[in-house]
This record gives sequence, C-alpha cells and structure tokens, in this order.
Amino acid sequence: MIEPARTEPTQPAGGIASGRECAPAADPRPTLLIPGHNDSDAEIDAECAWVAENLGTDVPLHFTAFHPDFKMRDVPPTPPATLRRAREIAQRHGLRFVYAGNVHDAAGGRTSCPVCGAVVVDRDWYRIDRYRLTDDGRCVACGAALSGRFDGPAGRWGPRRVPVSIVPAGR
Repeated sequence: MIEPARTEPTQPAGGIASGRECAPAADPRPTLLIPGHNDSDAEIDAECAWVAENLGTDVPLHFTAFHPDFKMRDVPPTPPATLRRAREIAQRHGLRFVYAGNVHDAAGGRTSCPVCGAVVVDRDWYRIDRYRLTDDGRCVACGAALSGRFDGPAGRWGPRRVPVSIVPAGR
C-alpha cells in the first residue's frame, strides 16, 4: 500500500523534508558532528528517531567528523568515539546503513547485508577494498536485495594521484 504524500512536511534541525515519498535510496546530507554544538546523545537520538520515522530504516545516514581547519578554530575536532556513539544510537533506532566519515574508521565505512550480516562493501574513506554485491545489488553470500540503486559491475574507486604542473603566471 502506498502512503499518501504529506501536505505539510516537517523538518529536523538538519533541514531534510519529511515523508516516505522519498525513495529508499534517498541520501540525506551528512550530519557534521561538532563537539559541544550538536553532538549530545539527545540531539543524535532525536535525529535518528526522525529519520527512522519519516524516511525509513533503509535510508543511509552519514555522521562526519568536524575538523577546525578553516573556521571555528577554537573548537576541537570530533573524536572518533563520538562517531561510534552516533552510529550505535542510529542502529538502536533500526537504521541499517549508518556511516562515519572524515576519519579512518573501518567499521564506520562498511556496508553489511541486513539479512545475513556479511560485509558487502568494505571502505576506507574513498577507497573500496571489497565489493560483494551483484550487478543488481544483491548480497553475494545470501542473495538478499539491498536497498539502493545499483548499476554494476563495480568500478575502480578510491584516491588517485594525478600529476599537476604549476606554471608561474606570464609564461
């Protein structure tokens, strides 16, 4: 049964319009967790509850670490433990695809099959170390279809070094 579209969307602090009319593969903007500003258990819990209720448990949720490289230089970087805690809170809400970004976090970059638990995509930042999905998005281990859009075969993703020549102006 298709639910009717909501006529008055509500928004959490992050500004994502609500409604299950969003495709299951909809990818909300990442949540930048800034120490002392939006990283309390209560704030993270409220966001995760809202995502589960309004967008569904198959929508990917990304928590990213803050780095004081440009502005807010008086604020410390987000500790990796905060990202792990945010992922745990999200998973307690039943969210199945929760990721940590802007840090090296093996567990926070993995996608696991929600049926058998096998790691189907193993990432380290932009590098994909293992890809165990069929071209149509099924787990190779058990055949379960994962939510999302897939257009296989998997490409070669990751950081690439590209030589750059910088020539002084006027030459």
